[in-house]
Amino acid sequence: MTKLSLILSLATLPVFAESSDGDGPYEANWESIGKHEAAPQWFRDAKLGIYFHWGVYSVPAYQSEWYPRLMHVPGTASYEHHQGVYGPPSEFGYHDFVPQFTAEKFDPEEWVNLFQEAGARFVGPVAEHHDGFAMWDSEITPWNAADKGPERDVTGELAVAAREAGLKFITTFHHARNLQRYADTAETEWAKLKENQWTGFFDSHYPLHSEYPNSKDESELNYLYGNIPEDQWLEEVWLGKVKEVVDKYQPDIVWFDSWLDSIPESYRERMAAYVLNRAAERDQEVVIVRKQDDLPLSFSVDDLEKSRKNELDPEPWMTDETLSNGSWCYTEGLTLKPAADVLHILVDIVSKNGVLLLNVSPKADGTIPEDQRQRLETLGGWLRQYGESVYGTRPWYTFGEGPTVQPEGSFENHQEFAKVKYSHLDTRYATKGNIIYATTLGRPENETITLEAFSEANLPEDISIDSVSLVASDESVTWTLEEDGLHLASVWEKTDDTAVVFKIVVAD
Repeated sequence: MTKLSLILSLATLPVFAESSDGDGPYEANWESIGKHEAAPQWFRDAKLGIYFHWGVYSVPAYQSEWYPRLMHVPGTASYEHHQGVYGPPSEFGYHDFVPQFTAEKFDPEEWVNLFQEAGARFVGPVAEHHDGFAMWDSEITPWNAADKGPERDVTGELAVAAREAGLKFITTFHHARNLQRYADTAETEWAKLKENQWTGFFDSHYPLHSEYPNSKDESELNYLYGNIPEDQWLEEVWLGKVKEVVDKYQPDIVWFDSWLDSIPESYRERMAAYVLNRAAERDQEVVIVRKQDDLPLSFSVDDLEKSRKNELDPEPWMTDETLSNGSWCYTEGLTLKPAADVLHILVDIVSKNGVLLLNVSPKADGTIPEDQRQRLETLGGWLRQYGESVYGTRPWYTFGEGPTVQPEGSFENHQEFAKVKYSHLDTRYATKGNIIYATTLGRPENETITLEAFSEANLPEDISIDSVSLVASDESVTWTLEEDGLHLASVWEKTDDTAVVFKIVVAD
Protein backbone atom coordinates (compact mmCIF):
# COMPACT_ATOMS: atom_id res chain seq x y z
CA MET A 1 0.00 0.00 0.00
CA THR A 2 1.48 3.36 -1.02
CA LYS A 3 1.49 6.29 1.37
CA LEU A 4 -0.93 8.15 -0.90
CA SER A 5 -3.40 5.25 -1.04
CA LEU A 6 -3.22 4.90 2.75
CA ILE A 7 -3.98 8.59 3.19
CA LEU A 8 -6.92 8.32 0.81
CA SER A 9 -8.22 5.19 2.55
CA LEU A 10 -7.96 6.72 6.01
CA ALA A 11 -9.62 9.85 4.70
CA THR A 12 -12.81 7.87 4.08
CA LEU A 13 -13.16 7.27 7.82
CA PRO A 14 -15.38 9.84 9.57
CA VAL A 15 -13.51 12.60 11.36
CA PHE A 16 -14.91 14.58 14.26
CA ALA A 17 -13.76 17.73 15.94
CA GLU A 18 -11.71 16.90 19.03
CA SER A 19 -13.88 16.75 22.10
CA SER A 20 -13.09 16.98 25.77
CA ASP A 21 -13.15 13.74 27.75
CA GLY A 22 -16.72 14.12 28.94
CA ASP A 23 -18.47 15.60 25.89
CA GLY A 24 -21.10 13.07 24.93
CA PRO A 25 -23.35 10.60 26.70
CA TYR A 26 -20.63 9.55 29.16
CA GLU A 27 -19.11 11.66 31.89
CA ALA A 28 -15.63 10.91 33.19
CA ASN A 29 -16.71 8.89 36.21
CA TRP A 30 -17.30 5.18 36.76
CA GLU A 31 -21.02 5.56 37.44
CA SER A 32 -21.67 7.23 34.08
CA ILE A 33 -19.26 5.01 32.14
CA GLY A 34 -20.82 1.96 33.77
CA LYS A 35 -23.95 2.45 31.65
CA HIS A 36 -22.01 1.22 28.61
CA GLU A 37 -22.72 -2.34 27.47
CA ALA A 38 -19.41 -4.11 27.97
CA ALA A 39 -19.84 -6.85 25.34
CA PRO A 40 -22.04 -6.09 22.31
CA GLN A 41 -23.50 -8.93 20.27
CA TRP A 42 -20.87 -8.72 17.53
CA PHE A 43 -18.14 -9.32 20.09
CA ARG A 44 -19.98 -12.23 21.68
CA ASP A 45 -20.43 -13.75 18.22
CA ALA A 46 -16.83 -13.26 17.05
CA LYS A 47 -15.11 -15.80 19.36
CA LEU A 48 -11.64 -15.43 17.77
CA GLY A 49 -9.32 -12.50 17.17
CA ILE A 50 -5.65 -12.34 16.20
CA TYR A 51 -3.08 -9.77 17.21
CA PHE A 52 0.70 -9.73 17.23
CA HIS A 53 3.68 -8.60 19.27
CA TRP A 54 5.82 -6.95 16.62
CA GLY A 55 8.14 -4.02 17.16
CA VAL A 56 11.71 -2.92 17.79
CA TYR A 57 12.10 -5.79 20.28
CA SER A 58 11.72 -8.15 17.30
CA VAL A 59 15.17 -7.06 16.04
CA PRO A 60 17.35 -8.69 18.73
CA ALA A 61 14.89 -11.62 18.66
CA TYR A 62 16.22 -12.89 21.97
CA GLN A 63 14.51 -14.27 25.09
CA SER A 64 11.26 -12.26 24.87
CA GLU A 65 9.52 -8.96 24.16
CA TRP A 66 10.89 -7.87 27.56
CA TYR A 67 14.36 -7.56 26.03
CA PRO A 68 14.24 -3.72 26.21
CA ARG A 69 14.10 -4.01 30.00
CA LEU A 70 16.18 -7.13 30.58
CA MET A 71 19.11 -5.97 28.45
CA HIS A 72 19.76 -3.50 31.29
CA VAL A 73 19.36 -5.99 34.15
CA PRO A 74 22.50 -7.76 35.44
CA GLY A 75 22.10 -11.49 35.89
CA THR A 76 19.62 -12.02 33.07
CA ALA A 77 20.30 -13.92 29.86
CA SER A 78 19.34 -10.84 27.83
CA TYR A 79 21.91 -8.71 29.68
CA GLU A 80 24.68 -11.21 28.98
CA HIS A 81 23.54 -11.61 25.36
CA HIS A 82 23.51 -7.88 24.81
CA GLN A 83 26.95 -7.43 26.31
CA GLY A 84 28.37 -10.18 24.10
CA VAL A 85 26.66 -9.29 20.81
CA TYR A 86 26.15 -5.52 20.92
CA GLY A 87 28.29 -4.28 23.79
CA PRO A 88 27.31 -2.52 27.03
CA PRO A 89 23.93 -0.72 27.01
CA SER A 90 25.90 2.50 27.65
CA GLU A 91 27.40 2.10 24.16
CA PHE A 92 24.53 0.41 22.31
CA GLY A 93 21.14 1.39 23.70
CA TYR A 94 17.71 0.07 22.84
CA HIS A 95 17.13 3.07 20.57
CA ASP A 96 20.04 1.87 18.41
CA PHE A 97 17.88 -1.08 17.30
CA VAL A 98 15.29 1.23 15.77
CA PRO A 99 17.06 1.77 12.40
CA GLN A 100 17.31 -2.02 12.08
CA PHE A 101 13.54 -2.43 12.41
CA THR A 102 12.93 -1.95 8.70
CA ALA A 103 9.93 -4.29 8.17
CA GLU A 104 10.78 -4.40 4.47
CA LYS A 105 8.58 -7.45 3.82
CA PHE A 106 5.53 -6.26 5.75
CA ASP A 107 2.37 -6.73 3.67
CA PRO A 108 -0.76 -5.71 5.62
CA GLU A 109 -3.22 -7.14 3.10
CA GLU A 110 -1.42 -10.49 3.11
CA TRP A 111 -1.34 -10.57 6.91
CA VAL A 112 -5.03 -9.76 7.20
CA ASN A 113 -5.89 -12.38 4.59
CA LEU A 114 -3.91 -15.00 6.55
CA PHE A 115 -5.63 -14.08 9.80
CA GLN A 116 -9.05 -14.13 8.16
CA GLU A 117 -8.32 -17.55 6.65
CA ALA A 118 -7.35 -18.67 10.17
CA GLY A 119 -10.87 -17.80 11.28
CA ALA A 120 -10.29 -14.47 13.03
CA ARG A 121 -13.20 -12.05 13.16
CA PHE A 122 -11.11 -9.16 14.50
CA VAL A 123 -7.42 -8.35 14.02
CA GLY A 124 -4.92 -5.65 14.92
CA PRO A 125 -1.53 -4.76 16.38
CA VAL A 126 0.06 -4.23 19.73
CA ALA A 127 -0.12 -0.49 19.17
CA GLU A 128 2.56 0.12 21.77
CA HIS A 129 4.32 -2.24 24.12
CA HIS A 130 6.12 -1.22 27.30
CA ASP A 131 9.12 -0.01 25.26
CA GLY A 132 7.72 3.39 24.22
CA PHE A 133 7.77 2.81 20.44
CA ALA A 134 4.45 3.67 18.78
CA MET A 135 3.40 1.43 15.89
CA TRP A 136 1.40 4.23 14.24
CA ASP A 137 1.88 7.65 12.68
CA SER A 138 2.13 9.70 15.87
CA GLU A 139 2.41 13.43 16.41
CA ILE A 140 3.01 12.87 20.11
CA THR A 141 6.28 10.97 20.01
CA PRO A 142 9.12 10.99 17.47
CA TRP A 143 9.56 7.29 18.22
CA ASN A 144 6.90 5.99 15.89
CA ALA A 145 6.81 3.57 12.98
CA ALA A 146 5.93 6.23 10.42
CA ASP A 147 8.95 8.42 11.21
CA LYS A 148 11.56 5.86 12.25
CA GLY A 149 12.32 2.23 11.53
CA PRO A 150 9.80 1.00 8.94
CA GLU A 151 8.75 4.58 8.09
CA ARG A 152 5.24 3.27 7.52
CA ASP A 153 1.98 3.77 9.37
CA VAL A 154 1.71 0.15 10.42
CA THR A 155 -1.50 0.58 12.40
CA GLY A 156 -3.10 2.68 9.69
CA GLU A 157 -2.30 0.21 6.93
CA LEU A 158 -3.65 -2.67 8.99
CA ALA A 159 -6.82 -0.74 9.87
CA VAL A 160 -7.55 -0.15 6.19
CA ALA A 161 -6.80 -3.78 5.24
CA ALA A 162 -8.94 -5.15 8.08
CA ARG A 163 -11.96 -3.04 7.20
CA GLU A 164 -11.65 -3.80 3.51
CA ALA A 165 -11.81 -7.48 4.53
CA GLY A 166 -14.91 -6.86 6.66
CA LEU A 167 -13.12 -7.51 9.96
CA LYS A 168 -13.28 -5.59 13.23
CA PHE A 169 -10.10 -3.83 14.37
CA ILE A 170 -8.30 -4.09 17.72
CA THR A 171 -5.46 -2.02 19.15
CA THR A 172 -3.73 -2.98 22.40
CA PHE A 173 -1.89 -0.66 24.79
CA HIS A 174 0.86 -1.72 27.18
CA HIS A 175 2.44 1.68 27.85
CA ALA A 176 1.30 2.29 31.43
CA ARG A 177 4.69 1.19 32.79
CA ASN A 178 6.80 3.25 30.33
CA LEU A 179 7.05 6.25 32.68
CA GLN A 180 10.38 6.51 34.52
CA ARG A 181 9.11 6.55 38.09
CA TYR A 182 12.39 6.23 39.98
CA ALA A 183 14.27 9.40 39.07
CA ASP A 184 14.68 10.45 42.73
CA THR A 185 15.79 7.09 44.09
CA ALA A 186 18.25 5.82 41.50
CA GLU A 187 20.92 4.42 43.83
CA THR A 188 18.42 2.64 46.11
CA GLU A 189 16.45 1.19 43.24
CA TRP A 190 19.58 0.10 41.37
CA ALA A 191 20.65 -1.87 44.42
CA LYS A 192 17.23 -3.57 44.49
CA LEU A 193 17.50 -4.36 40.82
CA LYS A 194 20.88 -6.05 41.14
CA GLU A 195 19.54 -8.13 44.01
CA ASN A 196 16.26 -9.08 42.36
CA GLN A 197 15.51 -8.36 38.71
CA TRP A 198 11.74 -8.26 39.29
CA THR A 199 11.29 -6.13 42.41
CA GLY A 200 13.69 -3.38 41.38
CA PHE A 201 12.04 -0.86 39.00
CA PHE A 202 9.05 -3.10 38.50
CA ASP A 203 6.69 -0.17 38.02
CA SER A 204 8.90 1.24 35.27
CA HIS A 205 10.07 -0.68 32.25
CA TYR A 206 13.52 0.85 31.99
CA PRO A 207 16.00 0.73 34.88
CA LEU A 208 17.51 4.04 35.92
CA HIS A 209 21.32 4.19 35.85
CA SER A 210 23.53 7.15 35.10
CA GLU A 211 25.55 5.22 32.52
CA TYR A 212 22.54 4.15 30.45
CA PRO A 213 21.04 6.24 27.63
CA ASN A 214 17.55 5.56 28.97
CA SER A 215 18.51 7.76 31.94
CA LYS A 216 19.89 10.70 29.96
CA ASP A 217 17.92 13.92 29.83
CA GLU A 218 17.75 14.30 26.05
CA SER A 219 14.60 15.75 24.54
CA GLU A 220 14.07 13.04 21.91
CA LEU A 221 15.23 10.03 23.93
CA ASN A 222 12.97 11.09 26.79
CA TYR A 223 9.93 10.12 24.72
CA LEU A 224 11.18 6.59 24.19
CA TYR A 225 12.43 5.95 27.70
CA GLY A 226 9.70 7.75 29.63
CA ASN A 227 11.93 10.40 31.21
CA ILE A 228 9.19 13.03 31.31
CA PRO A 229 7.62 14.76 34.34
CA GLU A 230 4.74 12.58 35.49
CA ASP A 231 1.96 15.15 35.06
CA GLN A 232 3.12 15.90 31.52
CA TRP A 233 3.57 12.22 30.72
CA LEU A 234 0.10 11.26 31.97
CA GLU A 235 -1.65 13.96 29.96
CA GLU A 236 0.45 14.21 26.84
CA VAL A 237 1.83 10.70 26.46
CA TRP A 238 -0.29 8.07 28.18
CA LEU A 239 -3.73 9.60 27.63
CA GLY A 240 -2.66 11.43 24.49
CA LYS A 241 -1.57 8.28 22.71
CA VAL A 242 -4.86 6.48 23.41
CA LYS A 243 -6.80 9.49 22.14
CA GLU A 244 -4.63 9.73 19.03
CA VAL A 245 -5.16 6.08 18.06
CA VAL A 246 -8.90 6.28 18.77
CA ASP A 247 -9.25 9.40 16.64
CA LYS A 248 -7.07 8.25 13.73
CA TYR A 249 -7.97 4.55 13.46
CA GLN A 250 -11.26 4.12 15.34
CA PRO A 251 -10.57 0.66 16.80
CA ASP A 252 -13.53 -1.53 17.66
CA ILE A 253 -11.66 -3.01 20.63
CA VAL A 254 -9.29 -1.09 22.91
CA TRP A 255 -7.35 -3.50 25.10
CA PHE A 256 -5.13 -2.63 28.06
CA ASP A 257 -2.32 -4.68 29.54
CA SER A 258 -1.48 -5.02 33.22
CA TRP A 259 -0.15 -2.16 35.36
CA LEU A 260 -3.00 0.09 34.31
CA ASP A 261 -3.55 0.54 38.04
CA SER A 262 -0.35 2.63 38.07
CA ILE A 263 -2.31 5.27 36.14
CA PRO A 264 -4.32 7.57 38.45
CA GLU A 265 -8.00 6.71 38.56
CA SER A 266 -9.05 10.10 37.20
CA TYR A 267 -7.02 9.48 34.03
CA ARG A 268 -8.50 6.03 33.57
CA GLU A 269 -11.97 7.53 33.90
CA ARG A 270 -11.12 10.21 31.34
CA MET A 271 -9.68 7.62 28.97
CA ALA A 272 -12.77 5.42 29.13
CA ALA A 273 -15.14 8.36 28.69
CA TYR A 274 -13.17 9.56 25.69
CA VAL A 275 -13.16 6.14 23.99
CA LEU A 276 -16.90 5.69 24.52
CA ASN A 277 -17.92 9.24 23.58
CA ARG A 278 -15.97 9.17 20.35
CA ALA A 279 -17.54 5.80 19.52
CA ALA A 280 -20.99 7.23 20.25
CA GLU A 281 -20.33 10.00 17.72
CA ARG A 282 -19.64 7.30 15.13
CA ASP A 283 -22.53 5.08 16.25
CA GLN A 284 -19.87 2.43 16.84
CA GLU A 285 -20.19 -0.43 19.33
CA VAL A 286 -16.78 -0.57 20.97
CA VAL A 287 -15.30 -2.91 23.55
CA ILE A 288 -12.83 -1.94 26.28
CA VAL A 289 -10.83 -4.88 27.64
CA ARG A 290 -8.98 -4.82 30.96
CA LYS A 291 -6.60 -7.12 32.83
CA GLN A 292 -6.05 -7.77 36.52
CA ASP A 293 -8.85 -5.74 38.12
CA ASP A 294 -7.70 -2.30 36.92
CA LEU A 295 -10.99 -1.18 35.34
CA PRO A 296 -14.54 -1.82 36.59
CA LEU A 297 -16.30 -4.71 34.91
CA SER A 298 -19.51 -2.68 34.69
CA PHE A 299 -18.34 -1.46 31.26
CA SER A 300 -15.23 -3.52 30.41
CA VAL A 301 -14.48 -7.13 29.46
CA ASP A 302 -12.19 -9.15 31.70
CA ASP A 303 -9.06 -10.66 30.12
CA LEU A 304 -7.10 -13.64 31.47
CA GLU A 305 -3.55 -13.90 30.15
CA LYS A 306 -2.50 -17.45 29.20
CA SER A 307 -5.21 -18.87 31.43
CA ARG A 308 -8.91 -19.69 31.41
CA LYS A 309 -11.96 -19.85 33.60
CA ASN A 310 -12.84 -23.12 35.28
CA GLU A 311 -16.56 -22.50 35.07
CA LEU A 312 -19.10 -21.03 32.73
CA ASP A 313 -19.32 -17.28 33.32
CA PRO A 314 -22.61 -15.47 32.69
CA GLU A 315 -20.60 -12.44 31.48
CA PRO A 316 -18.45 -12.60 28.32
CA TRP A 317 -14.71 -12.63 28.96
CA MET A 318 -11.47 -12.99 27.01
CA THR A 319 -8.20 -14.92 27.09
CA ASP A 320 -5.09 -13.66 25.35
CA GLU A 321 -2.95 -16.64 24.40
CA THR A 322 -0.04 -17.11 22.04
CA LEU A 323 0.88 -19.67 19.40
CA SER A 324 4.28 -20.00 21.04
CA ASN A 325 5.36 -21.79 24.18
CA GLY A 326 7.35 -18.84 25.49
CA SER A 327 7.93 -15.35 24.17
CA TRP A 328 5.08 -13.32 22.71
CA CYS A 329 7.43 -11.80 20.13
CA TYR A 330 9.57 -13.67 17.62
CA THR A 331 12.82 -15.03 19.00
CA GLU A 332 15.38 -17.34 17.49
CA GLY A 333 14.43 -20.92 18.30
CA LEU A 334 10.84 -20.05 19.23
CA THR A 335 8.78 -23.22 19.74
CA LEU A 336 5.03 -23.48 19.16
CA LYS A 337 2.01 -25.22 20.57
CA PRO A 338 0.54 -28.01 18.42
CA ALA A 339 -2.37 -26.74 16.33
CA ALA A 340 -4.70 -29.20 18.10
CA ASP A 341 -3.86 -27.63 21.48
CA VAL A 342 -4.71 -24.16 20.17
CA LEU A 343 -8.03 -25.44 18.82
CA HIS A 344 -8.89 -27.17 22.10
CA ILE A 345 -8.14 -23.97 24.01
CA LEU A 346 -10.52 -22.08 21.70
CA VAL A 347 -13.33 -24.63 22.10
CA ASP A 348 -12.90 -24.67 25.88
CA ILE A 349 -13.02 -20.87 26.06
CA VAL A 350 -16.12 -20.65 23.85
CA SER A 351 -17.95 -23.22 25.97
CA LYS A 352 -17.48 -20.98 29.02
CA ASN A 353 -18.73 -17.79 27.31
CA GLY A 354 -15.27 -16.53 26.37
CA VAL A 355 -13.43 -15.10 23.39
CA LEU A 356 -9.88 -15.97 22.37
CA LEU A 357 -7.35 -13.30 21.38
CA LEU A 358 -4.55 -15.30 19.74
CA ASN A 359 -1.05 -13.85 19.38
CA VAL A 360 1.26 -14.30 16.39
CA SER A 361 5.00 -13.47 16.40
CA PRO A 362 6.27 -11.95 13.12
CA LYS A 363 9.95 -11.45 12.35
CA ALA A 364 11.46 -7.98 12.29
CA ASP A 365 11.45 -7.94 8.48
CA GLY A 366 7.67 -8.38 8.41
CA THR A 367 7.47 -12.07 7.57
CA ILE A 368 5.39 -14.55 9.53
CA PRO A 369 7.37 -17.79 9.93
CA GLU A 370 6.11 -20.83 8.09
CA ASP A 371 5.51 -22.93 11.20
CA GLN A 372 3.19 -20.23 12.57
CA ARG A 373 1.42 -20.02 9.23
CA GLN A 374 0.84 -23.77 9.28
CA ARG A 375 -0.78 -23.54 12.72
CA LEU A 376 -3.06 -20.76 11.54
CA GLU A 377 -3.99 -22.59 8.35
CA THR A 378 -4.81 -25.76 10.30
CA LEU A 379 -6.97 -23.79 12.74
CA GLY A 380 -8.73 -22.05 9.87
CA GLY A 381 -9.31 -25.31 8.02
CA TRP A 382 -11.08 -26.81 11.03
CA LEU A 383 -13.17 -23.69 11.57
CA ARG A 384 -14.29 -23.63 7.94
CA GLN A 385 -15.75 -27.11 8.44
CA TYR A 386 -17.00 -26.88 11.99
CA GLY A 387 -17.27 -23.16 12.66
CA GLU A 388 -21.04 -23.29 13.10
CA SER A 389 -20.31 -24.83 16.53
CA VAL A 390 -18.16 -21.81 17.46
CA TYR A 391 -19.26 -18.54 15.84
CA GLY A 392 -22.43 -16.95 17.11
CA THR A 393 -22.97 -19.59 19.78
CA ARG A 394 -23.92 -19.13 23.41
CA PRO A 395 -23.18 -21.35 26.39
CA TRP A 396 -25.46 -24.18 27.48
CA TYR A 397 -26.36 -24.81 31.13
CA THR A 398 -22.90 -26.45 31.54
CA PHE A 399 -19.65 -25.89 29.71
CA GLY A 400 -18.77 -29.57 29.47
CA GLU A 401 -17.51 -32.72 31.08
CA GLY A 402 -14.44 -34.93 31.22
CA PRO A 403 -11.48 -35.89 33.39
CA THR A 404 -9.08 -33.08 32.53
CA VAL A 405 -8.69 -30.62 35.39
CA GLN A 406 -7.50 -27.03 34.88
CA PRO A 407 -5.55 -25.06 37.50
CA GLU A 408 -7.27 -22.47 39.63
CA GLY A 409 -6.52 -18.79 39.25
CA SER A 410 -5.28 -16.78 36.32
CA PHE A 411 -1.88 -15.63 35.03
CA GLU A 412 -0.12 -16.54 38.28
CA ASN A 413 -0.68 -20.17 37.25
CA HIS A 414 -0.06 -19.75 33.53
CA GLN A 415 2.75 -22.31 33.57
CA GLU A 416 0.33 -24.89 34.94
CA PHE A 417 -2.26 -23.95 32.30
CA ALA A 418 0.40 -24.58 29.65
CA LYS A 419 0.62 -28.20 30.81
CA VAL A 420 -3.09 -28.90 30.33
CA LYS A 421 -3.78 -31.47 27.61
CA TYR A 422 -7.37 -32.29 26.70
CA SER A 423 -8.38 -35.64 25.26
CA HIS A 424 -11.24 -37.42 23.51
CA LEU A 425 -12.74 -37.97 26.97
CA ASP A 426 -13.33 -34.22 27.34
CA THR A 427 -16.48 -32.73 25.80
CA ARG A 428 -17.44 -29.07 25.46
CA TYR A 429 -20.91 -27.64 24.72
CA ALA A 430 -22.31 -24.59 22.97
CA THR A 431 -25.78 -23.68 21.74
CA LYS A 432 -27.44 -21.78 18.92
CA GLY A 433 -31.23 -21.59 18.82
CA ASN A 434 -32.59 -25.10 19.33
CA ILE A 435 -29.22 -26.72 18.57
CA ILE A 436 -26.76 -28.04 21.14
CA TYR A 437 -23.24 -28.62 19.83
CA ALA A 438 -21.15 -31.23 21.64
CA THR A 439 -17.46 -31.26 20.73
CA THR A 440 -15.14 -34.03 21.86
CA LEU A 441 -11.55 -32.76 22.11
CA GLY A 442 -10.18 -35.64 20.10
CA ARG A 443 -11.53 -38.63 18.16
CA PRO A 444 -13.52 -41.05 20.37
CA GLU A 445 -11.83 -44.37 20.99
CA ASN A 446 -14.68 -46.30 22.60
CA GLU A 447 -17.36 -47.91 20.44
CA THR A 448 -20.03 -45.79 22.15
CA ILE A 449 -19.65 -42.56 24.08
CA THR A 450 -22.02 -41.19 26.71
CA LEU A 451 -22.64 -37.47 27.24
CA GLU A 452 -23.46 -37.26 30.91
CA ALA A 453 -24.69 -33.67 30.69
CA PHE A 454 -27.88 -35.16 29.20
CA SER A 455 -28.50 -37.47 32.14
CA GLU A 456 -31.70 -37.08 34.16
CA ALA A 457 -29.64 -36.23 37.23
CA ASN A 458 -27.83 -33.37 35.51
CA LEU A 459 -30.32 -31.80 33.13
CA PRO A 460 -32.03 -28.75 34.68
CA GLU A 461 -35.19 -29.57 32.71
CA ASP A 462 -36.45 -32.32 30.47
CA ILE A 463 -35.61 -32.09 26.77
CA SER A 464 -36.79 -33.91 23.67
CA ILE A 465 -34.20 -34.60 20.98
CA ASP A 466 -35.28 -34.57 17.34
CA SER A 467 -31.99 -35.60 15.73
CA VAL A 468 -28.25 -36.07 16.22
CA SER A 469 -25.72 -35.76 13.40
CA LEU A 470 -22.05 -35.18 12.80
CA VAL A 471 -21.16 -31.70 11.55
CA ALA A 472 -19.43 -31.70 8.15
CA SER A 473 -19.92 -35.46 7.72
CA ASP A 474 -22.37 -37.76 5.96
CA GLU A 475 -21.74 -40.54 8.48
CA SER A 476 -24.82 -41.45 10.46
CA VAL A 477 -24.98 -41.34 14.24
CA THR A 478 -26.79 -43.93 16.31
CA TRP A 479 -28.15 -42.38 19.48
CA THR A 480 -30.34 -43.06 22.46
CA LEU A 481 -31.28 -40.75 25.32
CA GLU A 482 -31.25 -42.74 28.52
CA GLU A 483 -31.31 -42.05 32.23
CA ASP A 484 -27.51 -41.85 32.47
CA GLY A 485 -27.06 -39.60 29.43
CA LEU A 486 -26.99 -39.38 25.64
CA HIS A 487 -25.37 -42.46 24.06
CA LEU A 488 -23.70 -41.92 20.67
CA ALA A 489 -22.05 -44.23 18.17
CA SER A 490 -20.67 -43.69 14.66
CA VAL A 491 -17.76 -44.65 12.42
CA TRP A 492 -15.12 -42.81 14.40
CA GLU A 493 -12.33 -43.64 11.96
CA LYS A 494 -13.92 -41.26 9.47
CA THR A 495 -14.18 -38.35 11.90
CA ASP A 496 -11.69 -35.58 12.55
CA ASP A 497 -8.87 -36.68 14.84
CA THR A 498 -8.56 -33.23 16.45
CA ALA A 499 -12.14 -32.61 17.55
CA VAL A 500 -15.48 -34.21 16.64
CA VAL A 501 -18.62 -32.05 16.59
CA PHE A 502 -22.13 -33.41 17.14
CA LYS A 503 -25.17 -31.37 16.19
CA ILE A 504 -28.02 -32.16 18.56
CA VAL A 505 -31.36 -30.68 17.51
CA VAL A 506 -33.83 -30.25 20.35
CA ALA A 507 -37.58 -30.10 19.81
CA ASP A 508 -39.11 -26.65 20.31
